[in-house]
Formats: sequence, C-alpha cells, structure tokens
Amino acid sequence: MTTTSHHPHAHSKLGKLKLALILTALGMIIEFIGGFLSNSLALISDAGHMLTHLFALGMSYFAILLALRPASKKHTYGFYRAEVLAAFINGIVLIFVSGYIVYQAVLRFINPEEIKIYEMLFVALFGLLINGTSIFLLTRTGVSDLNIRSAILHELGDLISSIAVFIGALFIFYTRNYLIDSILSFIICILIVIWSVRLLIESSHILLESTPRHLDIDELVKQVKSEIPRIHEMHHVHVWTIATSMYALTAHVVIDDCKLSNADEILKKINDVVKNRFNIEHTNIQFECLIKKP
Repeated sequence: MTTTSHHPHAHSKLGKLKLALILTALGMIIEFIGGFLSNSLALISDAGHMLTHLFALGMSYFAILLALRPASKKHTYGFYRAEVLAAFINGIVLIFVSGYIVYQAVLRFINPEEIKIYEMLFVALFGLLINGTSIFLLTRTGVSDLNIRSAILHELGDLISSIAVFIGALFIFYTRNYLIDSILSFIICILIVIWSVRLLIESSHILLESTPRHLDIDELVKQVKSEIPRIHEMHHVHVWTIATSMYALTAHVVIDDCKLSNADEILKKINDVVKNRFNIEHTNIQFECLIKKP
C-alpha cells in the first residue's frame, strides 16, 4: 500500500478498487453463509481468508482516498495513521478468529461430521468466479501502482485458496472422506495467521515510530554528506513512518556561517537527496553554524 496523492488516475483506481471490494465482500458473505449451510469448515476458513484480503483491499482503497484529502490544522500529516491503527486491530481479531476455527477443526478430527457436498461445491465455485473477476478488474487498471499490485497479490491468494477448497470439495465428493475439510481449514488458518502476524508486526513498527526497515540512517547521512560537500555534520537524525510508504525525517545539519539564501539552497539539495534516494518527502531540517576555533 502506498499513497498516491498526486496520481492523475486516482479516482479511476478508486472506482476499480471499490468494485473489487464489493465483489470480495459479497464472496466472503456467501462463503460464510454457505459454510454454515453446508457444514464446511473449509468454506468458513476460506471466508476468513477472504476477510483478511478484504481488509487489505480496504486499506489500499483507504490509502488512496485519504491521500486525496488535505491535511488540517488538527491533523497536520493528514489521516493516514487511521489505516495503521485499523490494521493493528484487524490483525488481533483475525488471530482469534483463526484460533476458533482451528478449535472447531480439532473437534471435527475427533468426531467427523457430514458435509453437504453439492452446496460446498457450488459456493467454492462461486468464490472462484468472484476472485477471478476481481483480478480481471484490477489488472485492467494497471499494475505499475504498488497499491493496485498489492491488491492483485491478495486477490491471487484468495483465488488459490478458493481453488484448494474446490478441489477439496471434489475429493470429498468422490471419497466421502470428511477429514479433508478439517485439513483444508488448518492450512487456510495457517495462511491467515501468517498474514495477520505480519500485519501486526508492520503496524506495530509504524505505531512505535521505528526507523523504516529498509532504511539505514548511517547510510542516509553518508549519502547526504557525499552529495552535498558543504555539510560538515549531520546528527540528531530521526526517520519514521507516517503511514505505509510515507516517511518523515528530522535532523540537525552543521554548515558554515552563510547567507539565508545559501542555506535555503542547501536545504533544497538535502530534500532532493532524501526524496530521490530514500523516498522521504516530509522533512524538518535545523541548521547549525560550524564554530571555528581561533
């Protein structure tokens, strides 16, 4: 997920993402209902898997939507952190949901229950069609944007999960081995937990205002000093993530005593370096004069 406030096709992408969201939500609801009606834990698990990706699509949509809103005096960085907070809460909820499904799957291992095969097959096939349609819509938007690319990857994950459930339903149809349903539930729950843990780690990292994982502050300072020789020292450097792929930096920069216009030129060069090299668009630089010893 990335912010795309300056993208000329943001509204078009919003439309495609919104339609994909609606289709995924529809597929999730039908799989939940179908899972209860057919007594299939695999379908309920797949619906839970769709819920994780529905949330990912929602965050992509949310990121673009919020990027179109201007910052205010009360929210000087805009409203981007809302998506991070929601991601953290979602990750916790999904882990508990997975735990409950695993508990039910264990009970099914001990006492296998009959599954209504035709209903399971029909709902699994419907899930396949929904995911395929969503992927088709998103690929027509283009895959150059990271938001859209992320959404497509999540839909592909749902598609693979739906294929597994459909194949599992076929196996159950021919073998009448209902344990396959529980095994599929375990596998899908593992996928949900993996995705949820990653979501929790990533969102916690942002909420704690940690340095972005891909960024080395020593390397940043070295790069800035090498490209701008007029800088003698750079310290008190802090870099953090405002929201996904949206970074901010504060630093003290030591330069020779000079005119304000010269300092402004150095500031522009610093901003160019950190933006082009490290994708940091929000900076707050404080200059300090080099004290020369007599």
